[in-house]
Amino acid sequence: MLVYVKGAKCVGIEAVPVTVEVDISSGIGIHLVGLADAAVKESLLRTITALRSVGYRIPGKKIVINLAPADMHKKGSGYDLPIAVGIIAASGQMELPLLDRFIVMGELGLDGSVRSIPGALPIAELAIQCGAQGCVLPLESAMEASGYDRAVLYGVRSLEDVLRILSGQPCGDLLVSEDLASRFREGAAASQRKDNVMDFSEIVGQETAKRGLEVAAAGGHNVLLIGPPGAGKSSLSRATADILPPMTREEALQTSKIYSVAGKGFRGGGLMTRRPFRSPHYSASVAALLGGGSDTILPGEVSLAHNGVLFIDELCEAPKSVIEMLRSPMEDRKVTISRLRSKIEYPASFMLIAATNPCPCGHYGDGDRCTCPPHRRNAYLAKLSGPLLDRIDIHLWLNPVNVSELVTRKPQENSASVARRVVEARRLQLERLQGAGISCNAQMNSRQVRQHCRLSAQCRTFLEKVITENGFSARAYDRILKISRTIADLSSSPDITIEHISEAVGYRILDKLGL
Repeated sequence: MLVYVKGAKCVGIEAVPVTVEVDISSGIGIHLVGLADAAVKESLLRTITALRSVGYRIPGKKIVINLAPADMHKKGSGYDLPIAVGIIAASGQMELPLLDRFIVMGELGLDGSVRSIPGALPIAELAIQCGAQGCVLPLESAMEASGYDRAVLYGVRSLEDVLRILSGQPCGDLLVSEDLASRFREGAAASQRKDNVMDFSEIVGQETAKRGLEVAAAGGHNVLLIGPPGAGKSSLSRATADILPPMTREEALQTSKIYSVAGKGFRGGGLMTRRPFRSPHYSASVAALLGGGSDTILPGEVSLAHNGVLFIDELCEAPKSVIEMLRSPMEDRKVTISRLRSKIEYPASFMLIAATNPCPCGHYGDGDRCTCPPHRRNAYLAKLSGPLLDRIDIHLWLNPVNVSELVTRKPQENSASVARRVVEARRLQLERLQGAGISCNAQMNSRQVRQHCRLSAQCRTFLEKVITENGFSARAYDRILKISRTIADLSSSPDITIEHISEAVGYRILDKLGL
């Protein structure tokens, strides 16, 4: 008897259909075909043991299991469950009239329990696209996919739960309802709150840097922080993540899908609500940052930071290959990983905050503490190539905090009030850029800059004078216009003024130094 069970496979952040075909006929042996990897091949032993542990027999006949389409590699342990129910149905041990209506995925334990799998959110989306009635998934995975509220989801803990659903028995207790998902979200909401989130009010001094990071958050601009150890670069970066505007539903869905396929989904249920903040060590490999893997191609740090912040400390200490590999995702806002038989694309639209010391000893600009000769200082920052700096809009130089400021600790503006200004500025940008496929000023191309950053004759004359006097390159021109537009949005000004341009010019420190 031949039966078909609907499954799925994740390719990038999308899922594609996989049909598990099980045929039992005269003969002997169990055969698994369809370009399955080692984890899928091992599922036979897990499945046989699980079926026996819950009272089902393995027919003493020839069992052929085909994972279609046969020319696409299948990876992971999620095919355990469709193989198990396929054997039960094909051997006639139980009638499963609803077998062809659901996508069934899950890993089996030897005792018949069902364990979570990665990629639940794209699988739930696929169920709607291919016209399936819903999904049967492990409970944790079903909760992770509950943010995609268009799909009917059943969360199971054991093989018996799956058979109840597919046989048509009453199983309302297994349906992932809004009430059940809400209870999971309430319990997990606290886990999403990070104790190490910094507030601007906790950071003493550095008013210029705070203002620069506010501008960066408002326009989605990349930032380079340069300063000695202890100046607050890391604290300011973490505080910036908390003033970014809330994610739209589309952004939350896309980011949640990335974390889902990476096996890092929000297990509490629903979509991610906080913008991600990723802080890989500067010694991380190119594969860890871009993504990759020998068997399963997983998203890297640049994709896990999608719609959020990627913070890299001690950038000038990183290998040249790591520094330069950032250029492509910063420009394209996506990353493509190619292998011999596969090519995967992940989104990577992040706000980069990079931090570095001004010199090898770290104390240049801090009185006479620097011991580095001039040629070493120049060579240190020169590791940041022109093409990379071309993609970083704002350069901020941080000086050590004055001791008197640390002692007196005057009241500082908190992150909540800064975030309100950022949200309003982003709202203006969304209205202006509606239909352009972008959401903030930093994403504008040259044509959009000319369209949305028009200058009066007086401003144009002033900017020409500034560029000539400071020897700015052509690449700095568009950056200054974009930053000026963001500063104007923060002040709710429809036009760019000389004051906005003057402030924007102050954020191009490395251009003035000729780097």
